[in-house]
Amino acid sequence: MKKGVLLVNLGTPDKPEVKEIRHFLKYFLADQRVVAMPKAVWLPILYGPILMTRPKKVRAAYRKIWTSAGSPLKVYMQQQVAQLQAELPDYQVFEAMSYSQPFLTDVLGTIQAAGIDDLTIVPMYPQYSTTTTMSIYDVVAKFYLKQANMPTLHFVKDFYQHTGYIDLLVTAIEQKLQTQSYDEIILSYHGIPQSYVTKGDPYQAQCVATTAQLQARLPEQTFRTTYQSKFGPNEWLTPATSDTMKTLAQEGVKKILVLTPGFVADCLETIEEIDVENRAYFMDNQGEQFDYIHPFNADSRFTDLLVQIVRDR
Repeated sequence: MKKGVLLVNLGTPDKPEVKEIRHFLKYFLADQRVVAMPKAVWLPILYGPILMTRPKKVRAAYRKIWTSAGSPLKVYMQQQVAQLQAELPDYQVFEAMSYSQPFLTDVLGTIQAAGIDDLTIVPMYPQYSTTTTMSIYDVVAKFYLKQANMPTLHFVKDFYQHTGYIDLLVTAIEQKLQTQSYDEIILSYHGIPQSYVTKGDPYQAQCVATTAQLQARLPEQTFRTTYQSKFGPNEWLTPATSDTMKTLAQEGVKKILVLTPGFVADCLETIEEIDVENRAYFMDNQGEQFDYIHPFNADSRFTDLLVQIVRDR
């Protein structure tokens, strides 16, 4: 039996330039799992004001986070895949992105051609959402709908309750607490529209459950859940991270530790939005100390967690 593992993340522009950012956003924001509006209403907006203006607005931010090796998200994904391959010699490990190279559909074709009999698909999102994990499932289902044969599939819906995942977050927090005390620990999760939760998306409940698990493991600390990256005029999950950062000091919360538990690798939303923009919001509003714990990135302990997840299938 030929066994495979497929890690899937969201994607990234190929370059920090307007053309490449526009190309990425075109794929990303056209997905109806991401923006659940009728195409007749949404596509004119997307191909009009959004794709004409937003790439120029975010280009500077992408340029700030870019490395000599490329996009941080892609660089860390490649490292995660290489490390996992080294730990799973009896598997063939693949990487794919939902909205950029290597595209998920193309990689599934490669997997099919390789004769993989048993495939474990791991969306790189600890908490499930229809906007992320379900979007990956859609592509997988559509691909195999057109095939005469398919491998045995193991699809990892989420891993927010996995002991190894919580252990990693607790360890990172405890390391900080050895040298510094904080008034609060802020857990910033990527937001989604409130309407998705109303329709049954369990994402918010899983975020809250993640926070509760950390609170239970570190009962002497005070945790707060917030949501970042709001896009568009619709109501999103609250409280917003950016709004919270502007008012914390007024509540007497002047020393904070910030984590982004929904991200497993650094990207624009973690580096620029949290460690630059939100740090500034906090410090400009009488905050005194802002410490940030980056995602797992290429930490070998995260690779160990992925091994556990794959072996448990």
